[in-house]
Amino acid sequence: MNHEQLSRIAHATHPIKAPLDDASVRLLLEKALPRGDERVLDLGCGGGEWLLRALAMSPRVRAEGVDVSDEAMSQARAAATGRGLGQRLVLHQQDAAGFAAAQPFDLVLSVGAAHAFGGLLPTLAAARRHLAPGGHVLVGDGFWDRTPSPDAVEVLGDFADLATTVDRVVADGWTPVFGHVSTRGELDDYEWACWGTLAGWALDHPEHPAAPEVLATAGTRRSEWLRAYRDTFGFVTLVLRRTRDRL
Repeated sequence: MNHEQLSRIAHATHPIKAPLDDASVRLLLEKALPRGDERVLDLGCGGGEWLLRALAMSPRVRAEGVDVSDEAMSQARAAATGRGLGQRLVLHQQDAAGFAAAQPFDLVLSVGAAHAFGGLLPTLAAARRHLAPGGHVLVGDGFWDRTPSPDAVEVLGDFADLATTVDRVVADGWTPVFGHVSTRGELDDYEWACWGTLAGWALDHPEHPAAPEVLATAGTRRSEWLRAYRDTFGFVTLVLRRTRDRL
């Protein structure tokens, strides 16, 4: 079973692929969509959950999503149709880094997908290319809340601490409008939802040839979370404007 299939199963009960609960997601979208008639772009949209929630908030919002995965695009289309939102959603199956649009967007978002662009600042550079004057960027990424172990860095990556992360964003020409640091409950709930869902799937499908591997993966990742990075990893989601837009 490939990574994409594992991810789809793991996020079945937590379609927002980030440690954020429903209330936090809604508040972040409210801050990022102050007018309620914005054009929204998600770079690396996956199954499109952020876009679907933005569309559900206002009948005047229109959205586009970009993702390289055929399976994710099919999932997003089916979900949009099922929720009656398909007429306001356009999906592009391609590499988000190479996406070009005819018009800029009022909100560009990329939460938990910075690895696809090579880090947080390259993600913001990609978002900047698509952003209309006065628009917002909604971006989420990890940080280290305290000095991580080598195992934690190996598992998740070489993040900075929160203050350094925000300083780098500001130095790159962005002004934070709103920010949310995921609570310990959000972080734990996300991990338990993902790996518990995987383990449950494996136990419910013992005849599937991948079941033993999936069960082992779920157990390993739960152990890594508890042992290597639960007490050190944090996640911050920021609503940003270009600094010059405030002049």
